Amino acid sequence: MSWTLNGRYVENCSCEAICPCTWSNLARPATNDFCRAVLAFQIESGDVNGVDVSGRTVVLAISTPKQMTDGNWQAGLLVDESASDDQIDALTGVFAGQLGGPMAGLAPLIGEFLGSERASIDLDRGGGHWSLRIGESSSLTGTVMTGPEGGEAVTLTGIVAHPAGPVLTVTPGDSVHWSLFGFEYEGTDRSGFEAPFSWAA
Repeated sequence: MSWTLNGRYVENCSCEAICPCTWSNLARPATNDFCRAVLAFQIESGDVNGVDVSGRTVVLAISTPKQMTDGNWQAGLLVDESASDDQIDALTGVFAGQLGGPMAGLAPLIGEFLGSERASIDLDRGGGHWSLRIGESSSLTGTVMTGPEGGEAVTLTGIVAHPAGPVLTVTPGDSVHWSLFGFEYEGTDRSGFEAPFSWAA
């Protein structure tokens, strides 16, 4: 069996912009004594072993040590509330790394997978901004960073360890707060990225 997912990705994490874990391919530690991150995937088209998952939005919430390569991550998965049971099962297999693909490379770092739940998820993008709301407890944002006088978007390239892909657009979050799976974080000027993603296995 095989699967494919294509769409758009956004994230905020607890690091000051720009997250050193990302630009160093996990070699450098987080700017705080921990890393807490929300990774959101808006699936525009996708099929997982015959289950159509097009139109679903998935959020992976993680809490990790300061040095991410130390492992012992905790992670929980949220899928938008319109998802069927079959879609949730299929997407859990992908995002828990059980079905190969990019998440399989990170799965050994996850010490505790906290399961999958439905949630109200609203991800909006456009005009150089994105916003993500999850239920009533969590709000995340990003604004595309550009060069002088409204130049090209600032990007990180050659990223190996990031599941979204090798090129990330830098989108710091002015103000973020979230409470998911018992993890809580809030702050200003937090690290953020967006990117297209295309996965297959």
